[in-house]
Order: sequence, then C-alpha cells, then structure tokens
Amino acid sequence: MGVLCCGECWAQGFLRNRPVPGGGRGAEAEIETDRDSFTPATTTAGDGRWMVEAAYSFIDNRDVPETHSYPELLIRRGVDDWFEIRLGWNYEVGGAGSPISGNVPIDLAEEEEIERESRLLYGAKALLCEQSGLIPESSILIQGYTPTSGETSDTELSVTPIFGWALNRSVVWDSAIRYSTSTLEEDHFNVWAPSTVVKFPIGERWKAHAEYFGIFSDGREEESDQHFFSPGAHYLVTPDLEIGCRVGWGLNDQAPHFFSNAGFGWRY
Repeated sequence: MGVLCCGECWAQGFLRNRPVPGGGRGAEAEIETDRDSFTPATTTAGDGRWMVEAAYSFIDNRDVPETHSYPELLIRRGVDDWFEIRLGWNYEVGGAGSPISGNVPIDLAEEEEIERESRLLYGAKALLCEQSGLIPESSILIQGYTPTSGETSDTELSVTPIFGWALNRSVVWDSAIRYSTSTLEEDHFNVWAPSTVVKFPIGERWKAHAEYFGIFSDGREEESDQHFFSPGAHYLVTPDLEIGCRVGWGLNDQAPHFFSNAGFGWRY
C-alpha cells in the first residue's frame, strides 16, 4: 500500500472504514473532493485517476469592496493509491483576498481600492495512515502558490495535516490544521487555520455538512483572528461527478460578513 501505517477497523464496532475513494479503497467508491469544505478530505484521487475541481466564491467583506474568486481550478492526478500530485490556478478581484477556500492561498490583505491578482497552485497529497479503531485516517497536503499577475511577487507555502474518522458507514468527521506563510508588503508572517467538519448523507445522492474554521495570523504587525461557521451540501450526479455549494458567516468583526461558494468535481 505504501502507507506508513494501516489496518482494518473494528468489524462490529462503531468506527468503520469510510465509504470514499483514495488510499486503495477502490475506484467504484463515490468521489470525494477537497472543494466541498474548507477542510480538505483525507482521501487521494486514486491510483491512475484524474480529478478536476472548480468553483466560484463570493465574499461580502465588512469594510472594503466585495471579493470574487474563480475558477479555483484544481487538477489532481493519482500516482498511487496513497499519493497524488496537483496543479491549479485562480484569479481574485476585490478589496480583500479570499480566505474561505482550501484550494486558494489565505490572503489577509484589505484594500479600499479594487485589487486583481492570480496565482498558480502546485503540490502533493499523501495518505499516511488508514483508520484503525480510534486511530484516525490521516494525510498530509503540501502546496505552493506563485503569483502570475498582480502586485505581489512572493511565493507562499502551506502545509496541512488532515485527520478524520468514519463514525459509521455514512457519517464522516474530518479536521485539519493548515499552516501557511504570508506577506503584506514588507510584513512577513505565518497563518494558522484550524478547521473541523462533519459530513452526513441526506438520501442516496445528497450529502450535507456543518463546519467551523478559523484563520489566525502569527507575527503580523497587526494581528488578525477570523472565525467562520459554514454549512453546505452537494449532489452526486454520478459516482464520479458532483455539484455542490456552501455558505458561511463570519463570527467576529475581523471576518467577512458572509460568503458563498459553488462548484463541481469530476473524476475519470
């Protein structure tokens, strides 16, 4: 398998193998994208499989013009059951960067004037451990972001450990702690973004989720803490094609008022 640790869950216990692809669970399982929530999935694309994700985000900022983010394109290629490589691109226009998508860099800049910028995304995800009893399934996601247009020229890096449990054959609880570098003019600092999401089915084709995530600067000249609550849902058109949307609200004055995100994922 190429994973660092693995094992079967309790045969009759409360914790069971998650019914989604990646980590050698089989190509017939349904698609699970990283764009469904701020928290990435623990799963990979699958050996020899391609996965394409894209989305549009609208962010209603509090004190600066609204932000539009698209296409949030991410192309994933499974090299093995446990490992994938990824490449993507995104364009943003507005008074602040988009902090609400896991497939774009966290940007805490706020400007009264409209700013336009785009970035190239590249990286890899590796499955580290399959779920075994109370031991969660875990993965590591490493990504770089290099500007292709706009005023900034700094390349940023993010590292995200992801872990989660399939609580039964249908409900999944995933969490992550995202670390990234960030720059505002001459101010270089770190950003930490913990998140947790519970996903559950509604019928055979619909799935819903409820999520909390926070974004905290570390070492910034003017520190920033943002808290969000976000519900969402997606629909399985086929086991390899999904469409979905999510919305969210900032829970404190430093976070945007509201955001919405809609997109799709396709595996082949």
